[in-house]
Amino acid sequence: MAMVETVADLETIYGAWDAVSEASTAKVADHITSHYRRFIEVAPFASLATVGPEGLDCSPRGDRPGFVRVADARTLLLPDRRGNNRIDSLRNVVRDPRVGLMFLIPGIGNALRVNGRAVIEDDPALLATFAVEDKAPRTVMVITVHEIYFQCARALIRSGLWRQDSHVDPTSLPSPGQILAERSEGRVGGETYDRTWGERARQTMW
Repeated sequence: MAMVETVADLETIYGAWDAVSEASTAKVADHITSHYRRFIEVAPFASLATVGPEGLDCSPRGDRPGFVRVADARTLLLPDRRGNNRIDSLRNVVRDPRVGLMFLIPGIGNALRVNGRAVIEDDPALLATFAVEDKAPRTVMVITVHEIYFQCARALIRSGLWRQDSHVDPTSLPSPGQILAERSEGRVGGETYDRTWGERARQTMW
């Protein structure tokens, strides 16, 4: 087995950059076009990638469709809803502003990718505009878009992500309570954690 260590090695295998098809490059924009805006406005889910001194982080973000707001052609606003309070992504952004987003829309084969730089804002007036059930986020991530484009649909087609027959029976996998109980040697988690999770989530969604 040989390790691929250089860009030249990669280009030997995949071809040089100038061999990339026009369709792979023409789709890239440095601002939010009207077509790309429509994808963002209906997307209920995105993965947020950040980088910091401890390494990389990729975190799920989801809310009602359009939860990432298009402020203008170069700016996105992402509210930080309640979660586990680790704030890994936010810790990264305040030290290294580079971010990446990948939007997914149920039933749609193409993903939408955004690369840019972000800052964290806690202005009360801004936070109030994102309130749901009278609960505002504690911060909003303001993302300046440097690059935006749709991702080839092959990965989603191969995975069958949206197909009903691809769904996995949850009981075939370890539950969160089981994982927590194993990792904490029984101090956290277990059947009680799993049984009460639904109501805890309902009360703390926003």
